[in-house]
Amino acid sequence: MTAQSVAPARLRRSRRPSTEGGIAPKVWVTAVMWLLVAVYGFPLLWFVLSSFKPVGDLFSYPLTLFPKHPTVHGYVQAWNSFDFARYFGNTLIVAVSATVLTIAASATSGYALAKYDSWWIRGFTLCIIATTMLPGEVLLAPSFLVVRDLGLYNSLAGVVVPSVITATGTFMFRQFFVTVPNDLLEAARMDGSSELSTFLRIMLPLSRPIMLTLAIFSFQWRWNDYIWPLIVLNDPNKFTLQIGVQSIVGAQNVNWSVLLGASVMSMVPLIVIYLVFQKYVMSADINAGLKD
Repeated sequence: MTAQSVAPARLRRSRRPSTEGGIAPKVWVTAVMWLLVAVYGFPLLWFVLSSFKPVGDLFSYPLTLFPKHPTVHGYVQAWNSFDFARYFGNTLIVAVSATVLTIAASATSGYALAKYDSWWIRGFTLCIIATTMLPGEVLLAPSFLVVRDLGLYNSLAGVVVPSVITATGTFMFRQFFVTVPNDLLEAARMDGSSELSTFLRIMLPLSRPIMLTLAIFSFQWRWNDYIWPLIVLNDPNKFTLQIGVQSIVGAQNVNWSVLLGASVMSMVPLIVIYLVFQKYVMSADINAGLKD
């Protein structure tokens, strides 16, 4: 056996322990991830399966995970008993309009804060970031006074307008636009592109991952919002879904079958939105269009 044939064999033997040692951490990480899935997924699974149980089986002992006599009576009664369709439509209007306006306002303000250098802009950026340290409850009273003075009380516009400007969305776009090379903007300006055209045709397409991420968050925030619509809205015909679901809970008793059915149906749009857009949330190629 020659020295040339012995050397590769020794090299393979020396590499084998490191390869086996690298597999073990992956196995542990995978096991931990599956454990977290079970911990978080089991209550959700129990919640969904319980919505198909008759009222008498919800608290029967011993408790069972799967319904013995599945029924959709809770869903049917939830859809017909307390005007679920109207509440669903109101919430959809609020969530979609607020999400679109939030993305537009956050993108424009984030672009200005990132690409225009001035001492007052830097100070304004710090003020915006500082608002994230304020609890939302602190802003309820002044926001209500502004909405009332603008004549937006008891209207869906009063629910949407205060939620358009968010420090989180502005900060997300600002941090992304800071990473975009200024050479790309200078090249566009040298080609005769206006500031608005540069923003719409270059910066916005590059920020698509941020837009979609903020769209998912904003839609979720507005869809699940309960306190602010409860304060602003007084007409039952304008109630959002969360207020409508809360109205199922009576002072003396709770129709658990209807409550579970309505709660599960209220989750469907959020799941659909996430499944549709999560695959588009990826890293952007901010160097596209630049020459070496």
